[in-house]
Amino acid sequence: MVELQRDGYQNGSRERYEVREHDVLIIGAGGAGLRAAVSATQRGLSVGIVTKSLLGKAHTVMAEGGMAAALGNVDPDDSWRQHFMDTMKSGKFINNWRMAEIHAKESPDRVYELEQWGALFNRTPEGKISQRPFGGHTYRRLAHVGDRTGLELIRTMQEKALATDAKVYMETTVTKLLKNNGRVVGALAYTRESGKFVHFKAKAVVMATGGWGRIFKVTSNSWEGTGDGVVLSYDAGADLVDMEMMQFHPTGMVWPPGVRGLLVTEGVRGEGGLLRNSEGKRYMENYDPQKMELSTRDVVARANYTEVQEGRGSEHGGVYLDITHLGYEGIMKKLPTMYEQFKNLADIDISREPMEVFPTVHYTMGGVKVDPETCESSVPGLFAAGEVAGGLHGANRLGGNSLSDLLVFGRRAGEGAAEYVQQSTHSTEIEEQELLTEIGRVLEPLEKRGDGESPYLIQQELQVAMMEHANLMRDGDSLQEGLGKILALKDRLPRVSVPGSRLFNPGWHTAQDVRYLVQISEIILRTALERKERRGAQWRLDYDGPDEELGGINFIVSKDEQGEVGIERREIPPMPEHLAKLVEEEKAKA
Repeated sequence: MVELQRDGYQNGSRERYEVREHDVLIIGAGGAGLRAAVSATQRGLSVGIVTKSLLGKAHTVMAEGGMAAALGNVDPDDSWRQHFMDTMKSGKFINNWRMAEIHAKESPDRVYELEQWGALFNRTPEGKISQRPFGGHTYRRLAHVGDRTGLELIRTMQEKALATDAKVYMETTVTKLLKNNGRVVGALAYTRESGKFVHFKAKAVVMATGGWGRIFKVTSNSWEGTGDGVVLSYDAGADLVDMEMMQFHPTGMVWPPGVRGLLVTEGVRGEGGLLRNSEGKRYMENYDPQKMELSTRDVVARANYTEVQEGRGSEHGGVYLDITHLGYEGIMKKLPTMYEQFKNLADIDISREPMEVFPTVHYTMGGVKVDPETCESSVPGLFAAGEVAGGLHGANRLGGNSLSDLLVFGRRAGEGAAEYVQQSTHSTEIEEQELLTEIGRVLEPLEKRGDGESPYLIQQELQVAMMEHANLMRDGDSLQEGLGKILALKDRLPRVSVPGSRLFNPGWHTAQDVRYLVQISEIILRTALERKERRGAQWRLDYDGPDEELGGINFIVSKDEQGEVGIERREIPPMPEHLAKLVEEEKAKA
């Protein structure tokens, strides 16, 4: 690592910025970013980890119910082949089949590796890692730590990463990826506390920033989920894939209003939780009579939504999720976080009365398109892993696949970036004027001194528009109307201003965030308009069902020569014989 202080001139005044240099720069410090850091440092490389939040505060902790891997500890018949098929079926076969194959094959190794590094999983009576059922999984497959699996994963990976020589930069926001001769060679960032700018030089960048649930008003995502990474990658020229696919988790809290959207883990349904409407009826028999509450998330979310829309909702506009049959001791053993969450936030004892739940925006299946083997994007030097990367989950993610995704492809991204660096001799230098121009753009809202548009109001209007026009059921007219609203907000962005200085200024940070939120929303609405069918999370009310031709299509988004959103229909390549055979065998079972 090299540290320098440099002075540049911007609008006639001196602007100081630090220069930090690493072989690999990782943006994002959740499970995928930390796993990538471990891989890259194991190759002897210098690694910097940038996070706009605090180390350990990542959406990884929201994956509470478990980590999907075909260990076969509880159900010996499970296999990577069945895990692959379950993932493809849930994704409605627009998944990147090679990513699904790698994920299914390598997930068990990542679970055992995590255990060797200190993770304490629940055990079977025989002492093996215990596995629980989850929606859409044929077998009991989720290795878990009560309902705190993501927390245990991030704790373990944090300790492992801190034992390396990786340097962590907390509360640091990246504003632009920097390129030289078509390669990504670093990033410009600022510290959120002081507003001091930092030029990170790096021969490779791994993007691991997570999703963008904050474009919706009701979401399980916390303030960090503003999609910085996917827009930074898009602006750098990277291809994105199937951005229309947003996952609405079936069960978020609905009451009290201050916690609306907070996640209720699928582990509740995995442990036998029953969904009922205001008439007391167990209504999933109308939507998926075979799997009932353990159907896939897209199906259960639509069922919950429909029950409320048709007047069979609960007192506060949700449905009832009942786990009282476990009793207090059973709940405290298997779902202690849920007990504490409802008791502390809603004064509800879930061992005695049901929870009220409703769908909440939770996850993004689309994202940066990557090579399955190395996780490299379409831009040399830029890699991506975790939720910010697209392809693995297709049109709908299976619960539990996100944690194994983080570790499987976080490891591959770290190794891919390391291999790229070790084979490269390119320079990381760029023209200083590019840095100064970007610094000027980032500081511009402060220079207007509050005489312009409020970033908070733009964010609020955007969230309302996306809730109204891009919810879990959509139609063409509404999507088009929503696009018009988002484009109007886009026109207002140049007038965004915030009062105060760059010190401890949340308004200034929001001025950066809304640029990402508006761009992602535009892309989602445009791709949702293009996919004219019902498939997984994309449920168009103006079409009757899935379209056979679109079942073989990914929508690829890239910035065109005019700087606008370009959308390409790209055919999904045929599966190799050994995977195609699995699909045929599965069809024969049906």
